[in-house]
Amino acid sequence: MNRWLARFFGIAGLLVLACSLSCAGEGVEPSQVSPVMILPFVLMLGAIAVAPFINRHWWEANYPAVSVSLGLLTVLYYIFVLHNVPRLLATLYEYVSFIALIGSLFVVSGGIHFRMRGRSTPLANVALLGFGAIVSNLVGTTGASMLLIRPYIRVNRYRIRPYHVIFFIFLVSNIGGALTPIGDPPLFLGYLKGIPFFWVFDVAWQIWLLAVLVLLGVFAFIDFRSFRKLSPQLRERVEETGEGPRFDGLSNLGFLLAILVSVFIEHPLGLREVLMVGAAAGSYYTTPKRAHAKNEFNFAPIKEVAILFIGIFATMVPALDWLTLHSQSLGIESVGQYYWGTGILSSFLDNAPTYLNFLTAAFGLFHLNLENVHHMEQFLTMHWRHVQAISIGAVFFGACTYIGNGPNFMVKSIAEQSGVAMPSFFGYVVKYTFVFLVPLYAIIWLFFFRA
Repeated sequence: MNRWLARFFGIAGLLVLACSLSCAGEGVEPSQVSPVMILPFVLMLGAIAVAPFINRHWWEANYPAVSVSLGLLTVLYYIFVLHNVPRLLATLYEYVSFIALIGSLFVVSGGIHFRMRGRSTPLANVALLGFGAIVSNLVGTTGASMLLIRPYIRVNRYRIRPYHVIFFIFLVSNIGGALTPIGDPPLFLGYLKGIPFFWVFDVAWQIWLLAVLVLLGVFAFIDFRSFRKLSPQLRERVEETGEGPRFDGLSNLGFLLAILVSVFIEHPLGLREVLMVGAAAGSYYTTPKRAHAKNEFNFAPIKEVAILFIGIFATMVPALDWLTLHSQSLGIESVGQYYWGTGILSSFLDNAPTYLNFLTAAFGLFHLNLENVHHMEQFLTMHWRHVQAISIGAVFFGACTYIGNGPNFMVKSIAEQSGVAMPSFFGYVVKYTFVFLVPLYAIIWLFFFRA
């Protein structure tokens, strides 16, 4: 852990230097890039989506080299060909801010152990899923998923079925986190670009509430039917009262509050990230070892995210610049097109870079620059529906596959380790995405984005 903390603080120091040189994106203009330089970004996303399924052992051993190598191509191109170092420094700022938030929430939530025994009734499950959908806006979809998935499986141990875990992925690991920049990585990237913190809540709460209530209602119907089929003996075991909820590591709530407050700090540049990393360090060293042990906490997931996203952030710079300057030639103009376009790509690619690419395209459509704070104010006033559609598409559609959002695959792995026979990649899409999510997303399009 000491090595990881040293790296985090070193990055935070580099961030302060970068911000002093680049003004964190103000005045940074897109470059006229060769379309060929978009290829590393395509290869990066393709590798993340496909390589683990082709040869998982090779990917686990070599993904750092793939990420750094592809990212380095873009860095060298911007330094020696385009001579646009400020553009890279602005991207560095966004990357460190992104990792500081994701990493600190991961560490703090990993120090809170939630244990619950007793009832596994449909109403208890609905309450837990609804609670998780709300909490994901406070600790992120990753934090909420890691906090709740194991107790959720333990509570349902006598009658756990794949649909229990799938609806957990729908509600806690994805859709639940659509109300705040803390909830899901794409929304935090939008916050870093200048979208106000509570703006997302103002434009998304009705859509969020509709989606959550519909999915909870469908889950309750399925779970009641499953519950009624249990034998009398097993139903007695399921309905035993047992113990109420118990928590370990509640001191981490103070560190969580510190992270939430630091999100609103904009000046001096770099202070926000240093406070987040400091909260993570404080949490790690003050959390009882039993809480980490019960959560099976380790740094492997956040290490993978940090390494992969350094390649994603670097390689997507040419794609963002090209979209800013050529958006009008793509033929994507209506709010509905941005909703479905962002959503479909977010289902199979990581939703954070997909969100940024479509947001950049939307700005370019109206001859505006995403990196300009004044253009952001103008866009949110005149074209806010585009941002609404892109935000909902990126967060909601991340639930469509195991690779649409980071927590999905982690939840699947934990469930399989616990003995749950999870569906395959295509089984998930055919049996659950097409049956439950696609009709819901069509209804949302009909009521909110069709015009």
